[in-house]
Parts: sequence; C-alpha cells; structure tokens
Amino acid sequence: MLNASRSRTQPRPNRSHPLGGMDYVDPKKKSGVVGKILLAAGLTAICILMLKQSPSFNTPSPFSRHETGVTHVLVTGGAGYIGSHAALRLLKDSHRVTIVDNLSRGNLGAVKILQDLFPEPGRLQFIYADLGDPKAVNKIFAENAFDAVMHFAAVAYVGESTLDPLKYYHNITSNTLGVMEAMSAHNVNTLIYSSTCATYGEPDKMPITEETPQLPINPYGKAKKMAEDIILDFHKNSDMAVMILRYFNVIGSDPEGRLGEAPRPELREHGRISGACFDAARGITNGLKVRGTDYKTPDGTCIRDYIDVTDLVDAHVKALNKAKPGHVGIYNVGTGRGRSVKEFVEACKKATGASIKVDYLPRRPGDYAEVFSDPSKILRELNWSAQYTDLEKSLRVAWRWQKSHRNGYTSSMASI
Repeated sequence: MLNASRSRTQPRPNRSHPLGGMDYVDPKKKSGVVGKILLAAGLTAICILMLKQSPSFNTPSPFSRHETGVTHVLVTGGAGYIGSHAALRLLKDSHRVTIVDNLSRGNLGAVKILQDLFPEPGRLQFIYADLGDPKAVNKIFAENAFDAVMHFAAVAYVGESTLDPLKYYHNITSNTLGVMEAMSAHNVNTLIYSSTCATYGEPDKMPITEETPQLPINPYGKAKKMAEDIILDFHKNSDMAVMILRYFNVIGSDPEGRLGEAPRPELREHGRISGACFDAARGITNGLKVRGTDYKTPDGTCIRDYIDVTDLVDAHVKALNKAKPGHVGIYNVGTGRGRSVKEFVEACKKATGASIKVDYLPRRPGDYAEVFSDPSKILRELNWSAQYTDLEKSLRVAWRWQKSHRNGYTSSMASI
C-alpha cells in the first residue's frame, strides 16, 4: 500500500486560488502595487503644482485677451495678395493681427515674411483653417479676443465664377454668413468687408456712385452682393460697426518690395491683367491675351479703374479707424479715372521694358464694357483719396518684385 501521509520536503509556493469566480491576491503583493500607484499619483500632483506655479502656465496668450490700447484684428485671407498687404499695414500701425487662411489661394511665404518683420510675441499669429468649417471658425473665435474683422477671404476671378458658380456662392456667400454668425456669438462688433464693383454689373451711367443700382451680371458679383445683403440684414438688429468697401481693379505691390502678387500657376488664365502682362514679359507665357475688342469704348477694349494695393489698404485702415457702433458705411474705392485695356498694356510694356506680344480674342463671359468710380464719398467721409495714381509707376514697382520672385514666394532670383 502507498503511504497516504507523504511528507513535503519543500515549502508550498504562494498561489492565487479561485474563490467564487475571483482570484485571491496575496496581501503583500497587493500592498506593493497600491504603494506604487500612490507614489505615481503623488509625483504627478507635485508636477502639476510646479507647472501651475510657473509664470507661463497661468499666463494666457496675448491673442486670447483684450488689451487696452491694442486693437486685435482678424484678417481672413491674410495670406493672399490684398490680405497680406493689409496685415503688413496693420502691423506697422501697431495692431495685433491674426491671419486665418486655408492657403488655397494664399501664400505661406507671405506670412513668413510678415513673421520675420514682426517677430515680437503677441504681434502676429497664423491659423491654418477653412472658413467653410463652422466648428473650426467657432473655435478660432472662442480662443481669441478679436476687436475687429477684416474679411478678405474669397475666390475672386470673374471668368472662373462663370465656369464654377457654386464654388463662388459657397466660398463667398456661405463663408461670410459663417463669419457673421461667429462674430455675433462671440461679441465681435466691428467688420470691414472686402466687396467689389462687380456688384454694380454694367451701369448705364458713369462714374459709379454708391447709389448706383446693384445689378451684378456674373456669379462673382452676385455672390458678393448676397454677402452684403446678409451683413446689412444682420446689422438692422445689432450695434455692429460695419464698413463695406467696393473696390475696383487692384494692381501694384508693397513699395519696399517685401510683398507682391503670386497667384497659383493654374489660375493664370483667370487672373488679373497685371499678372498676365508680367507673365508675358518674363516669357512664362507666349504673349498676352486681350479678350474683347468690340466694346462700346474709344478703343474697343474694356475700361477699368485701376487702384494701387497700397492705396486700397490705406482705405481699409481709415475705415477701421472711422467705424462706429450701429453705423454702416459703404464706399467705392477707386481713382475715379478709367483706363482701357490697351492703355494698360502700353503702360506695362514701358514698365517692364519688354516687347509683349498681344493676341486679341473674343469677349470673356461675364465681363462688362466700362467701370470706374466716383470716389467723392470716401474722400468726404473718410478723408481718403488715391495717392498712387501713376499707372506705369505702380506697374514698375510690382515688376521689381516679380523679377526677383520668378517662382513667387518659393524662391528669389537675381533680376533678369
């Protein structure tokens, strides 16, 4: 028979035993685990306490608080041609600036130049965001203390608008509605709105005054007018200070050569005539295409009012300074003088010194024969008038930037 009472030569190891579906843990091991947890919690608490005592922990971003004597301006589309020049002027005037741009038409290089010029904390910040995203827009307004908004962000080519009208209604009209909703929700009560003479369409009488009927003939002008209507309807029941600037054909660049116009290559076909002239002068294109020679004008080509970007920005700053709660100001921003496309081409040839081949083609859909402004109201009420009215000189300034930035903001090259 086997001996039922065997002796154990080695001690029984500690083991977990299943008790009622649960594991039994040795009390000594349990106390060790609890101790480690408490130690980790204690160290975490100490770290948090030290962070809270750090001066930078409790100090909010200067962009998130209002500051006496400092105007914080949100510049939508501030990486674009006009918006970047406006941001430069605002920074020079000691304003605090936040640029919001999705870079679909803007240039990060322009933002970097501004950051290099104004590196001090609390002067300039860039936020990459799309105004078509309501959550992103609301978050931007919630996290920043804006005093005013300059709303430039928009697609802005007449020809493109006739080919893709839905893009223009969404980008201009819907996005402006989103900006207005965010301003209302977060109590931002000053708006400077970038509008256009395209809202007037093709008036029977020149020059155009602010009372000229708005009868736009292309989706770009229609979308801008709809945005204006949204702003004006909202204003009827608010104390918001609103300035709407309807400006004409923008040319030129920063006189000190820091910023310029650098449209996307794929948009050259729809872009401004100045860009098309420069592309032809640099040999990027085979020549300049002038669309329409049978308009009822002295030389058969369209007549436009060309406004230098430096003057245009000055009008925005004066509008900001004169904005009053509960008041709406609507102003044409132009020189008051119309120039034909042929005149413009001749000025461009002189400014660049290049022989530019010109191809005359049929009219572009959505264009109108003659548009120029009567700027007397803005002179009377804002004390603004165009100073850079020499067309050839404005083009010469812009040409200098173009020559040294053959690839836009991506690189600089020696003059050709």
